Amino acid sequence: MVTNTSGKKKTAVARATVTDGEGRVRIDSQPVELVEPEMARLKMLEPFRVAGDDLRAEVDIDVTVNGGGFAGQADAVRTAIARGLVQYRNDAELRDAFMEFDRSLLVNDSRQSEPKKWGGPGARARYQKSYR
Repeated sequence: MVTNTSGKKKTAVARATVTDGEGRVRIDSQPVELVEPEMARLKMLEPFRVAGDDLRAEVDIDVTVNGGGFAGQADAVRTAIARGLVQYRNDAELRDAFMEFDRSLLVNDSRQSEPKKWGGPGARARYQKSYR
């Protein structure tokens, strides 16, 4: 069985393909063990910590990720992986375990940075007024 899912965080978009296999997890055609920094790698593998390593041993996951920085990409990847595992297993118990652990494992974070506006250096900050 093959399952395609996606995850988003800020401007990062991750697309995951879950297939039958022997536990390979690849991020942009690179083994997840080589992903740096380590905190991003741990974030990406969180769904397996909740689901258990026995589930990892029976699937191969291929993820492509675009946009954003390393933190946003890590969050997008973990959402895509968690959604893929739930869809692959079709297991309500696993879905509930993910929701109880952290809702953002299955639900995209819709927050975006506010666009810069005129009259200031950023979205809300204004240029200082000078009298002389």
